[in-house]
Amino acid sequence: MITDNEFKRIVLYVKNNYGIDLSQKRVLVGGRLENYLVRNGYASYDDYMAKVEANPKGTEATDLINVLTTNHTYFMRESTHFDYMRRVVLPWAKTKAGKDRDLRIWSAASSTGEEPYTLAMLLMDYFGLEHKTWDTKVLATDVSTRVLEHATRGIYLKEEIGPLPPKWKQRFFKRINEEEYQVKDELKKEVIFRQFNLMNPFPFRKQFHIVFLRNVMIYFPDDTKYQVIQKIYDHMEPGGYLFIGTTESLNRGKTQFQYIEPSIYRKQGN
Repeated sequence: MITDNEFKRIVLYVKNNYGIDLSQKRVLVGGRLENYLVRNGYASYDDYMAKVEANPKGTEATDLINVLTTNHTYFMRESTHFDYMRRVVLPWAKTKAGKDRDLRIWSAASSTGEEPYTLAMLLMDYFGLEHKTWDTKVLATDVSTRVLEHATRGIYLKEEIGPLPPKWKQRFFKRINEEEYQVKDELKKEVIFRQFNLMNPFPFRKQFHIVFLRNVMIYFPDDTKYQVIQKIYDHMEPGGYLFIGTTESLNRGKTQFQYIEPSIYRKQGN
């Protein structure tokens, strides 16, 4: 059983290093870590955390965030966003980036890959024969190496790709067996997967036209949430679009983003 002090120690470490607030998740923290500790021979949570704190870039620290983060997603999740992308955002972006044909999109909490692959399919479908003359690669980042490994493999169950349009399933996936399908190389090369902690300084040289930051801010305390939002604003093209989860919202007094409609915001400019 996790003690009060052990729980506080874990909560403080995760908040300081990843911005994630687990202070109301005691059952989740204890339950998920208990099995890990037993499997790896740790005598206590303190024993484990001593190793994590001694080497924040080590295997134990990586395992900590992999075990504790919840990654629930699916293809075409919050499909109204993809409809809006096709109708409004991509026509704007095509004009905005038309000179260099370099369209920059970031899936900032990409989880097991469903979101960035959906974006890549939408882009290839939208641009059609012109796509070969554009760079529309999607940057997909997540703090968890475990989900990124899943995303990079690109293997999904039949029911997981079920929500996709039939023509996308046929074009972009190959059947492995009765239950599993794999992303074809044509699609896989359109997504760049990288491990990235949103608490770290942003290393991007160029600004993004479109950013998806969906269903991750619910884990951040308010001050951290708006620090991340400000960094994203600073790294976006004027007129660029930000998509957040449909159950999330931004306080308009705390951000420079303009409200467009629920869960869709825009940086000022054209």
